[in-house]
Amino acid sequence: MELKEMRDLDKEQLLGKLETSKQDLFNLRFQHVTGQLENPIAMREKRKEIARIKTVINEKENDK
Repeated sequence: MELKEMRDLDKEQLLGKLETSKQDLFNLRFQHVTGQLENPIAMREKRKEIARIKTVINEKENDK
């Protein structure tokens, strides 16, 4: 998801995306430990996505 698209979402939608991304990261970590992860770069990308979502949430909280 693009940063511009994230900024267009409201806080509740962002929190939902954050929970989904955290669950996805957990699943990727589990696959990594069991040796089933085909693309290890996906974990790094998912962590960055979580950081972006948290940044946008903080921006929205500070704007008020």
